[in-house]
Amino acid sequence: MEFSSGLLSSAVEQIQRLPGIGKKSALRIALFLLKKDQTYTEYLSQAITAFRKEINYCSVCYNLCDEKICTICNDQKRDKEIICVVQHMTDVLSIENTPDYKGVYHVLGGIISPIQGIGPVNIRISELLDRIQDHIPKEIIFALPATIEGETTLNYISEQVRKVSLSVHISTVARGLPVGGELEYADQVTLSRSISERRQVTNTIK
Repeated sequence: MEFSSGLLSSAVEQIQRLPGIGKKSALRIALFLLKKDQTYTEYLSQAITAFRKEINYCSVCYNLCDEKICTICNDQKRDKEIICVVQHMTDVLSIENTPDYKGVYHVLGGIISPIQGIGPVNIRISELLDRIQDHIPKEIIFALPATIEGETTLNYISEQVRKVSLSVHISTVARGLPVGGELEYADQVTLSRSISERRQVTNTIK
């Protein structure tokens, strides 16, 4: 696709770097921005720049936040005795769209995957264990992908948690979620049912 403008070509090239955006979609976005008032693109640019420079990770759960501690961890109405362990911050957003969960979270930032070279030290497992040692919760809910890697991560962490405390109730979301599916793409009804019908975890690793 040839462009008569080098500036347009450069804008399309950069927009196309965004996930899920092809060249035609990038062109439509670039032309849309061109039609908007210049103040719109300035505000958009400022918002993206500020987001990139000033965004923080919550020092408690590692979700994205503006301050040192996120609004969920700071919310006195949340049940701090229940921690939901998720892979990514997008999973927090998915669960927050359901009305059933009132606890707090821990974002691992990934799952154990030897094929991809991701081990326990590469994700926030030690941070979770330190958090549990500081204050033993009533329950830990694992809301990880229903994949081999997800199950491996669940079993490994639950084994480590039991070394810290045997009193913690360990559960996982009910498998209303599709096997091989990502939490991010689950519909609200399925995800809500999975949270409500969570089951206790029994380690299969000896």
